[in-house]
Amino acid sequence: MKKRVLIVDDDIAVSRSMKRVLEGAGYAVSLAMDSEEAIVQFLPEQTDLLLLDLNLPTRSGWEVFERLTTRCPFVPVIIITGMPNQLPTALSAGASALMEKPVDPVQLLETISEVLSEGNETGLRRLCGYEADTRHVYPTQVSARQDEGF
Repeated sequence: MKKRVLIVDDDIAVSRSMKRVLEGAGYAVSLAMDSEEAIVQFLPEQTDLLLLDLNLPTRSGWEVFERLTTRCPFVPVIIITGMPNQLPTALSAGASALMEKPVDPVQLLETISEVLSEGNETGLRRLCGYEADTRHVYPTQVSARQDEGF
């Protein structure tokens, strides 16, 4: 069965690009364009992974993170952001990974694969403050193929 990913990002071009990449890799993908849509669309039994941008209208991504992980603490969450200095918050919140924009599609797929292969024990350790289990993926170097990143 396909793993199901909910992408929460208000930039439609980024959301659609990520959706294309993930569907091409065999994932079932849903999109939410803002925090309210994310809260409505997030169904723990139908979401294997959450890709969450932090800069959202109406509520911050961190507010959405708290609300959704309160409902389902073991859902893996990959924070994707262009905002600086988010690693300390990601570590203390128990995020599965923090990816800084621009995100390389290959790195995104690798990070998703790694996160989805974790067991609940790893997620629980992260929630208990064991920060070594949170991945931090730096943006790739700007290249001539910059149009491939999002």
